[in-house]
Amino acid sequence: MVTPYGDKDKTKKQEVAEMFDNIAPRYDFLNHLLSMGIDIGWRRKAIRILKAQKPKSILDVATGTADFAIEALDANPDEVIGVDISKDMLAVGRTKISKKGLENKVRLDYGDAENLPYETEKFDAITVAFGVRNFENLEAGLTEMNRVLKKGKTLFVIEFSKPEHFPIKQLYFFYFKAILPLIGKLVSKDARAYTYLPESVEAFPYGNEFAEILKKCGFSKVEIKPLTFGIASLYVAEK
Repeated sequence: MVTPYGDKDKTKKQEVAEMFDNIAPRYDFLNHLLSMGIDIGWRRKAIRILKAQKPKSILDVATGTADFAIEALDANPDEVIGVDISKDMLAVGRTKISKKGLENKVRLDYGDAENLPYETEKFDAITVAFGVRNFENLEAGLTEMNRVLKKGKTLFVIEFSKPEHFPIKQLYFFYFKAILPLIGKLVSKDARAYTYLPESVEAFPYGNEFAEILKKCGFSKVEIKPLTFGIASLYVAEK
């Protein structure tokens, strides 16, 4: 199992929370810099599909600093709840929500994706961007999301993939393994956070393999939508 720090005395969950607490103050800046803003378009694509379903309640798992939760307001829901295991990321998200005057529309909760603090079949839609890769137990997290999602409703997962065609594949892995860790280390001051990222992407079961895991965890009609030459994928899975 790939973990941020390789500390044998801590679980992956504990290490992931620690890592995001460490990088929280610079996370938004680094995220948009390192992705060159492309990630914004990926989230908006998911929300365009979600909007057509007219959800009343949306849960954003691994919400971090709440970018996806805020973007989800474009679907005009009655409520958006974001949940995350990093208290410092949530603090940044709450500040962002407050500055935008969205306190009555978006709520952020501290909680574990593998043991969600919500009732069964509560939500009309669930979103998660770049979070499932960090779950300690992937199937447990997906099963929990299935539990709190209403029957017939949809889960939207955005996660990094592995481009398969020249020259995108070569450029992608050079950037991920050489450029991204260097910039991430200099700006975030966490030497491991941005080397863990490409390692965790390398270990993640993407594409059809991930689609099969979604089905195993109770989802059906899984669609895979490649994003930007296969750099990432949007998975749309119905319960």
